[in-house]
Amino acid sequence: QVQLVESGGGLVQAGGSLRLSCAASRGTISTYALGWFRQAPGKEREFVAAITWNNLNTYYRDSVKGRFTISRDNAKNTVYLQMNSLKPQDTAVYYCAATRLRVGLVVISNDYDYWGQGTQVTVSS
Repeated sequence: QVQLVESGGGLVQAGGSLRLSCAASRGTISTYALGWFRQAPGKEREFVAAITWNNLNTYYRDSVKGRFTISRDNAKNTVYLQMNSLKPQDTAVYYCAATRLRVGLVVISNDYDYWGQGTQVTVSS
């Protein structure tokens, strides 16, 4: 079992950058595939990015490709989401998640076993 805690959210102007961190306060992330999701007000939670348990592959939703980068540091028990060229439509609560699945990149929220509490990202125009 793993317990996840996000940090790094905040208010930023359009075109700016933020780096979200998600640290495991209990357990280790090294055997889990990891993902980032987001939920804007009045909308369903949506997939943002995923990284395999072995750090060999990443995958992104189309709207963030080329702007966001997911990475993991197993030694620090942390997964990151670097967000550049932010847009107002990126405004949402961002969640990290961990899954025991090892069948490639996991993009379905129901396939994740553990979730963080979320961190708010607000991008002003």
